[in-house]
Amino acid sequence: MLWLIMSVLHFHSLENLLNLRLRYVPHPAADTVNRLIVAHNRWPMIHDPHWIGYLSLPLLVLGAFGLYALGRRVRPVIAALGVSLTVTGCLYIGGVFGLFTSLMRGLGDVDPRFTDGAIATYAAATADHGAYGLTRSLAELALLGLAFQATALWRAAHVPRWATASIILGCALFLAFWDIDNLMIVGEICLIAGLIPISRKLWRDYSAT
Repeated sequence: MLWLIMSVLHFHSLENLLNLRLRYVPHPAADTVNRLIVAHNRWPMIHDPHWIGYLSLPLLVLGAFGLYALGRRVRPVIAALGVSLTVTGCLYIGGVFGLFTSLMRGLGDVDPRFTDGAIATYAAATADHGAYGLTRSLAELALLGLAFQATALWRAAHVPRWATASIILGCALFLAFWDIDNLMIVGEICLIAGLIPISRKLWRDYSAT
């Protein structure tokens, strides 16, 4: 749910939200850097959507172990693989969010005289062929892991199959449309829908012990 809020906050109007694209087109570095330098950090850090995602990552790890607690009863090998991929991917998602939270806040303190250098630095740091591109690719392991964990729950008692299918669909949308926020919102809604009955099952099991 926090990721859903993070994605929605990327849009400044309903028109932007409904402007669907099937291919990610990054914002020009000059536009992003100029906007941040002009704004000069006149808002609290938490107003940056990436901070919401960054601070919520421990909850994703906790959720992964919750799914594993159920999945290991049905398909222990797939469940173990899934939780390993999810936790590993979380480390790299932290790298992606950490980069952007640092860049967004740091560029707000740049002297306008150095705008050209800031633009060049931002473009190099976020280039797909560099370290950022590698980190972003490894971050996708988290969603792949969640899909494996949902697969492990396919025949679990009292877990609706539509719920596991919804999680797998949500992960597939994430992986297919990474960085396209409005389509990732659809994936996040699928994840929430699938995780609600599974979380209720987990709660019932552990409240009974």
